[in-house]
Amino acid sequence: MFNKSNELTLKEAIEQLLNAYKMNGKINETRIIQAWDQVCGVMISKHTENLYIQNRVLFVKVDSAALRNELSYAKTKLVKALNSTVKEEVITEIVFS
Repeated sequence: MFNKSNELTLKEAIEQLLNAYKMNGKINETRIIQAWDQVCGVMISKHTENLYIQNRVLFVKVDSAALRNELSYAKTKLVKALNSTVKEEVITEIVFS
């Protein structure tokens, strides 16, 4: 197969690059934000905007008070589902505003 002296697969090279520049965290945050539509569904994602992560907290602006209330009940489930998409604990909390 490969002579492991100093040859790397492309995947290994990219992983080493991301680790060297400490970019894994930001990439996982971006993946969490992109997964929002898939995890929550189209109907909910239409009513949410301005998603960003700061200090392991996902901030989501919701345009409906009723939806904000319903989503607040599902916070724990949403955190688990979003983290499972990147297979790492990226966020610990969600704040709806």
